[in-house]
This record gives sequence, C-alpha cells and structure tokens, in this order.
Amino acid sequence: MNNNLRILPLGGLGEIGKNMMAIEYGDEIILIDAGIMFPENDMLGIDTIIPDYKYLLDKLDRVQAVLITHGHEDHVGAIGHLMRDVDAPIYATPLTRGLVEVKLRRAKLLQDVELVTIQAEGTYQIGSFTIEPFRVTHSIPDCVGFGITTPAGLIVHTGDYKFDQTPIDGRPSDFARLAEFSRRGVLALLADSTNADRPGWTGSEAIIQDAFDKLFREAQGRIIVATFASIISRIQLVADMAARYGRKLAITGRSMRDNAKMARKLGYLNIPEEMLIDIDQVANYPNHEICIMATGTQGEPSAVMGRLARGRHRRLRIKKGDTVVFSAHAIPGNEEVVYRTINRLFQRGAHVLYEKIANVHVSGHASQEEMKLMINLVRPKYLIPVHGELRHLKQHAELAKELGYSPNRIAVIENGTPVEFEGDKLIIHERMPGGYVFVDGAGVGDIGWSVVRERDQLAQNGFFMAVVTTNGRGDVIGQPDIISRGIIDMAESDDLIEGAKDTIARVVRQHGANRKPVDKPIRDALNRFVYAGTGKRPFVHVIVK
Repeated sequence: MNNNLRILPLGGLGEIGKNMMAIEYGDEIILIDAGIMFPENDMLGIDTIIPDYKYLLDKLDRVQAVLITHGHEDHVGAIGHLMRDVDAPIYATPLTRGLVEVKLRRAKLLQDVELVTIQAEGTYQIGSFTIEPFRVTHSIPDCVGFGITTPAGLIVHTGDYKFDQTPIDGRPSDFARLAEFSRRGVLALLADSTNADRPGWTGSEAIIQDAFDKLFREAQGRIIVATFASIISRIQLVADMAARYGRKLAITGRSMRDNAKMARKLGYLNIPEEMLIDIDQVANYPNHEICIMATGTQGEPSAVMGRLARGRHRRLRIKKGDTVVFSAHAIPGNEEVVYRTINRLFQRGAHVLYEKIANVHVSGHASQEEMKLMINLVRPKYLIPVHGELRHLKQHAELAKELGYSPNRIAVIENGTPVEFEGDKLIIHERMPGGYVFVDGAGVGDIGWSVVRERDQLAQNGFFMAVVTTNGRGDVIGQPDIISRGIIDMAESDDLIEGAKDTIARVVRQHGANRKPVDKPIRDALNRFVYAGTGKRPFVHVIVK
C-alpha cells in the first residue's frame, strides 16, 4: 500500500466549473465538492457537464466522505450523479446541507444518503483525516474552506472565497483560524484562482445595496431580478428592497423556488409570508407594486429569462416599462448567449441593467491582493492553484512568485494530474486520460465528442439524405427519395434534386454492375456534388435497398 499523500483534481482545474478534488492517503479517500459546468456554445444539446470520476470507480469502497464547501451549482450540481455510485456520508454546513437535500430529493436519493451537518468552528475525524472547516466569505452564506490534517501534513483548501469585511450575513472570514493553521505549518495550500487576473481587492456584497436601493426607488414599472438560484444572500437583498418600497415578491424558476423555500425553513431567508405571492397572482397588482425574482442569468433557453426573452414563458410577458436586472457575472464562454438574451429583452421593451453598466453584481471571488493575503496568512510550503482556467492558475502562480515562492514550490496542474508527496517533497505525475462527461437529457456519459461534432455539422451545414433502390446489377429502380434540411429551400431546389438523382444513377452504374456495395461511393459523390452546388458540407446519409 502506498502511504504517500496524493491529491488528484477531477474537475475545476483548467476550467470554470465542475469542481471536484480527491485527497488520498493509504486506502482512504475523501472528496471535496461535486459540481457541474455549463456547456460551451459548441456543445449543442448538452444540458450540463459533470466531473469525470472514472478514477474512483474501482476504489469506491475507499471513499470515506464527501466534503462540500458551499451550495453553488459548480460545487454541488453533480452531487445527485456522484451519489449514485459513492456510498459515503456528505459533510456540509446547515445551508449547504439544505441545498444538497434539494438536489438529492430531485434525484430520488435523499433517503439513501447520510448527511452530516458541520459547523465552521468544529473538528471532525474521518478515518485518518482530521477535518477543520473554517468560515470564508463568498456570495452565499455558510461557505467554508477546509483544513485537512493527514498523516503526511496539513492541507488547506480555501473553497471559493474573498475577504469581505462587511458581508451581508455579518460573518467575515476566519482570519484567526487561518493564522493558526500557519503556526502549525501548512504542507500545501489549494487556493481559489478565479479572479487571479483582476488587480486590487474584490468589492463587498454591501456595495450593491446602494445600487438596488436606487433601482427600487426610481423604477416605475415591474422589477424583474435574475440571479443564480443558489445565491441566497441576493434573494434576501431583493426581498428587503421589495419590503422597503412596498412591492410584492414572486419567485419563479423551480430551482430558485425550492432553494428559497428551504432557506426560509432554515432561517437563512427572512421574507414575510404576506409579501410573497405566486407568479400567477402578478397580474392582480399594479406594475409598480411587483418584484419578480427569476433564474436564467446565463441565457439558458429553458430558464425563465431565456423564455421571457423569446416570448415563450407560459405565465409572464415582458411589458414596456419593466426593469430587468441581471445580477450575475456571465460565466466565461456564455457571454454571447447572455448578451443575445439581453438584446432580446431590450427589443421587447424592457430596461435592462447588467454588470457592465450598473453595480448590480459583485464577484464572490478574491482578487490579486486578497490572494496574496491568503498566501501570506497561511504561508504554505507548496501552493496548488485551483478553481480556474489555465490562465488563472498560471497568474496565481505568478502572484506567489512575487511573494518569494520559487517555481518548485508551486504546482500548476490541470484535471487528471496527480500530485504526490513523498515526505515533504512534491512530485507531479503524468496526467491521466479523462475528459468531459456530458449530461444529455436522461443520459449521463452516453454521448461523446463524436455526437456533439455531428450535431455541430448538422447545425452549421444541414442534412442531406438519399434513399435508393437498386437491382444489384447497376440499375436504379424508380426514383431515389431525396430529403434535405437546412441547406436551401426545397421548393427552389429542383436543380439540386435532379442533379443528385443523376449523380446517384451514375455511381450505381459504375459500381453496381460489379456487385460492389454502393452506399459509400454514393455518399462520397453526393458530398462532392452538394459542395460544388452550395458551398456547404452537410451531413450526408445514404440508404441503399
């Protein structure tokens, strides 16, 4: 048995999203987080992406626990998939546990999974690991990082954090515990890199209160605020403003409704019952008395804002005079679809506010000066940048160098790259095979890049299909059936159709007389013919009877 300490990122390093980390010592493994990632523009039809944890599948009996830093989708969104395979307790703070319960209930796993509620000041023994959660500020309450004492040394995992001195919940980061870790000696710091390219300090959540106060004071019509379903502090801020200015509050979007219901039950949301109304009741009140909270800040077609932008929401329509607020940052790769959604809302008569033109959102991640402060507080022997694209990880490393860290004390790695400690010596191993696991409807991992590329080809160039009946001796029986979609208007494509039929007959004469299969030659010939006539390379499919 290898008793070296081993750290393996399964998601979140080299990308924004689907955060997941495995920490292994001897025959014991603990996991930190299990998040999702939103699909990029070229991942057509994909709903979400989850971490590739094939590495664990022959080691499932060794998994001791799943630790959750906080309740955002990129940290808990894949928990329902992971827990179908992993039989281990989940450790989470009260609010985070509630958000996890929502996920597990939806996956019909709630009764099968052990949930352990932890506190930021506690200490928990899990096998040979001693777990010490510590409070950090982010854009959601009840966030923690983890101090993890192993037989090989102390690891500190920050989770997502910033050093907000005036957080909405009044509970700043636990500087004392971070300093206490430093006094003990920290072998490795795994630190959030998301804003490593942003100089200075990240603004406090409190700074957006003034912007929202001005918005509610001046808006004449309905106010529709879109944010992530798990940003409970933003829901509370909007509820407070609605109460101050005499507006009723409707919450729409299944995930936001479920999360808000759970957070109210646990006491993390304080919304008077008489102020809440159902979305169906909105039409019963004057526009200036209505505030709506909704999902869809990333332009997701099925979310509320995406449907409102296209005029396809069953219960709501954008009215002239509505003020729509995107209180979230566009995740890298989603900018195009987010701005397209914003443009459509403008076209429908809404006044739209978003991060670039109003203080309606503030990042939940540390900027450069906070990252330097974290390193100086903890003073680890090694820094392992986590949570970010490769450019963020590299920039985080540069910040550490400015603080006097030599390159051999910094490990910039990506998903699937194991780091091992032999004593206090860090060794980076070769990257393991792996990739994206696509969630596509009810299927998880059922399709790969080949199917996604086929979808892209269909979307870009269309579809061309020929059904041909032959006698096997070089003759076409009857007329081939030609079906074309997404290339040109079929009503104006007589020349293309007739030319395709002539091409098929020629190929069948050339190859069919020799009793050779003709489906591939027909497909190749049609590819050349359609490209010559249209400049397109559609997905060509041939059926020979």
